[in-house]
Amino acid sequence: MNLPPKVTPRAFERLAEIGAAGQGQALRVAVEGGGCSGFQYEIALDVPKDDDLVLEGEGQKVVVDSVSLPFLANAVIDFSEELIGARFVIDNPNATSACGCGTSFSM
Repeated sequence: MNLPPKVTPRAFERLAEIGAAGQGQALRVAVEGGGCSGFQYEIALDVPKDDDLVLEGEGQKVVVDSVSLPFLANAVIDFSEELIGARFVIDNPNATSACGCGTSFSM
């Protein structure tokens, strides 16, 4: 069964630290063609649009457009802090392979 993506509490906490909601923005997670594996994630702060799926937590919002939604079914959006840097990451069970950078995948 395809469920909408989930957002971890850690990702919502990071959005709160950034202050996105105070600026009227949300974290937009989208899938676009391209990258070294066929598709790539586009993650940016943006203003929510009327046809977006809105995921809310801790007063913050993560939005996914209707075209990207099938590609992100059952995915988990998280925030990771590692030695190489901190970033929002997506654990996508629909991806059959991914590149080394973690932003490009195939299905």
